[in-house]
Amino acid sequence: MTEKNQATDNDLSRGLTSRHVQMIAIGGAIGTGLFLGSGTAIKSAGPALILAYLITGIFSYLMMRAVGELLLSNTKLHSFIDFVREYLGNKWEFAIGWAYWLSWASLAMADLTASGIYLRFWFPQLPQWVTPLIVVAILVGFNLVNVAWFGELESAFSSIKIFAIMALIVAGIGMIAVGFHTQGNTASLTNLVSHGGFFATGGIGFILAFPMVIFAFTGIEMVGLTAGETKSPEKDIPKAINSVPLRILLFYVGSMIVIMSVYPWNEINANQSPFVQVFSGLGIGYAANIINFVVLTSALSAANSAIFSTSRTLFILGKSGHAPKSFAKLSKSNVPYVGILFSAIVFLGIVLLNYFYPSQIFVLVTGVATISFIFVWIIIMLTHIKYKRTNPNPHDKFKMPLFPASSYLTILFYLAVLVVLMFNAETRVSVIATVIFFVAMIVGYVIYERKREAK
Repeated sequence: MTEKNQATDNDLSRGLTSRHVQMIAIGGAIGTGLFLGSGTAIKSAGPALILAYLITGIFSYLMMRAVGELLLSNTKLHSFIDFVREYLGNKWEFAIGWAYWLSWASLAMADLTASGIYLRFWFPQLPQWVTPLIVVAILVGFNLVNVAWFGELESAFSSIKIFAIMALIVAGIGMIAVGFHTQGNTASLTNLVSHGGFFATGGIGFILAFPMVIFAFTGIEMVGLTAGETKSPEKDIPKAINSVPLRILLFYVGSMIVIMSVYPWNEINANQSPFVQVFSGLGIGYAANIINFVVLTSALSAANSAIFSTSRTLFILGKSGHAPKSFAKLSKSNVPYVGILFSAIVFLGIVLLNYFYPSQIFVLVTGVATISFIFVWIIIMLTHIKYKRTNPNPHDKFKMPLFPASSYLTILFYLAVLVVLMFNAETRVSVIATVIFFVAMIVGYVIYERKREAK
C-alpha cells in the first residue's frame, strides 16, 4: 500500500512506523544539553543534579501520559493542538499553536547556531553563518520527500546519541569497577558523597539547576504530533511513552552517576563536555572530536525535528483558519510543503543573526525556547484536566496515573521553574517577553474575532 493510498488528498500520510515513533521519542528525550550543558549544571548542583534529572523526568513522563491519554481518546484528532481546540476553545488553539511554533523555531535557531560553532571546531576559518544555510537546505530536502524520510533521518540521529551515551556508561562502569586512576582521582561511587555531600552546593544550587535540566528535555512532547502520521497510533503511542521512564533512568540519571563517580563533581570542567573529560581520562586521544561529532548530530536532530514540528503546527493552524490556508496545502506525498518552506525561510534568518551577532544570539534564543516549551506543557496539562472533567467516566486504556493529583503537581512544578527563571538575570527578560507574546496572542485573537463578528 502506497502512502497515497494511506491518506486522503487533504490529510497527512501515515508513513511513520513503530520504529520511527520509538526513535523520534528517544530523540526528543535526549537533547544537546545533556552532552554539552551538563558540565555547567554539575557545577551548579553537584551530585544533586542526579535528583534534579530524576524529578524533571518524572514530571515529563506525567506530561507525556497526559498527551497519550488525549491522543488515544479520539484518534480522529491528530495532535495535542487539536485537543486544545476541542476542550479549551479556538483562542487557546491559536495561542498554543503559535507559541509551539515559536518554541521550535527558537530551538531550531539555537541549534543551528550551535551547529556552526561545532563545525568550526574542525574548520576554524569557516564563517559561522555558512553551516546553518547548508543544514537547512539538506534537512528541508529530506522532509519534502515524505514523512518516512524524516523518520529515517531522525532514527539515524537518535542511534548516534544512544551509542554515545551507552559507550559512556559502559566505560564508566568499567572504570568504577577497577578503581581507575585519572588526574589524581579514583573512580568510585563514593565520589558522589565524599566531596561536600550529595547536596554539595546547597539547596539554592540544586534549585538553580532545574532550568538547565528542563532545557535538556525540550522537545520530548513531539511524539504528540506524530499520531496523525503513525500507521498504528493505538499501539505505537503508548509503547513510545511508556518507555520514557527507562530512557530517563538510563540516559540522564545513569550518565550523571557515571560521570560524577569517575570524576568528583568539583573536578568537572564547566567549559568542556563531561563526556569528553571521561573519554579523555581513558586515554582516547580523539575524545573531543568524537563528542563534537555527537553534539553536532544532536543539533542536527533538533533542527530536523523543528522542521517537522513547525510545519505540522502550521498545517493544523491553516486547517483551523488560524493561519493562512496555504499552510494546509499538501504535496503529492502528503507532506505540508508550504509550512516546511515557510519555517525554513524563517530559520534561515538565523544566518543573518549569526553574521551580525554570532556570540549573543545563542543565549537569547535558548531562553525563549525553554520558556515557550514550559508554557506549552502547562497548556497541555490544563487541556487534559478539562478533558477528564468533561468525560468523568471515560473508557480509556491509557489513563493518566494518579489523576488528578499528578496533573496539578505537574503544573505546579512547571510554574515553579518559571519562578526560578524569573529570579535569574539572564532569563528574566526571556520570561517577560514570552508572557507578553502569549498574552498578546490571546488578546489579539479575541479582538480579531469580535471585529469579524461585528461585520
